[in-house]
Amino acid sequence: MDSSFIKSKIYAAIALFVMTIAFTFPMVTFHGTLNKIYDNKVDEISPLAIKVWNFYNQGRYKSTTTPKEAHNDLKKMIKSSSEIGVASFPIWTCSLEAPNYPKKAFPEGIPVFFHFDGFSGEVHEMNTINHYVGMDPMWTGGKLEREIGIYALLGLSLFMIYFILFHKKILTYIMIIPASLPLLFIADYSYWLYWFGHNLHDWGAFKIKPFMPTVFGDGKIAQFTTHSYPTIGFYMLLIIGVFSLLAILSRNKAMRETKINNKD
Repeated sequence: MDSSFIKSKIYAAIALFVMTIAFTFPMVTFHGTLNKIYDNKVDEISPLAIKVWNFYNQGRYKSTTTPKEAHNDLKKMIKSSSEIGVASFPIWTCSLEAPNYPKKAFPEGIPVFFHFDGFSGEVHEMNTINHYVGMDPMWTGGKLEREIGIYALLGLSLFMIYFILFHKKILTYIMIIPASLPLLFIADYSYWLYWFGHNLHDWGAFKIKPFMPTVFGDGKIAQFTTHSYPTIGFYMLLIIGVFSLLAILSRNKAMRETKINNKD
């Protein structure tokens, strides 16, 4: 077998492994758990979902209202009615700072973290702030993306496995999708920021003009200072994108070399 074929398989396998560990596995195992918590069906939560959440939430931000003894323990978080986010890697974070949120009480401001399948962080507090300026709660945006995200990643994983096993040209084109994941996320994130900033309601206590929230970097909205930056999940997307691109280039090179050898 041509060495470029082998390289393409290795690169694709690395991309698939990172996507599985960072996103697909925690999304699949934790799928539907938050709904069970909200519906008071805690007894129906699988032990695996609890173990996965506990493992993936090690060292992550917890709301200031969460008891320290409940950190990284889903059962205690539920019992203390603490704010619970999803298990998958957070991709982007946005935080707000304002005079009424002192640094001593909120050393990191009011941060929220965006995942493929939901949110984490100070989600309730952020929605309260959004309501104050006439903005919809966060869950109104990206509903379709959150609903189909798990199935899209599973389907993409299957195609990546096919790419590793078979030498079909069409599978090389499909690998463009994982290679484009960082750009696709930024595009979708930017669209929803624009949508929220340009669909303000009159019931807001504080009236501001339609605006484009800061996608990357620091900004200013009314009395709030905003910070919007990528976090660990986005860097995982970059790794997936780079290795997917390397897989495409190696596969194309292998196919060209195979054609040349066949002609000879």
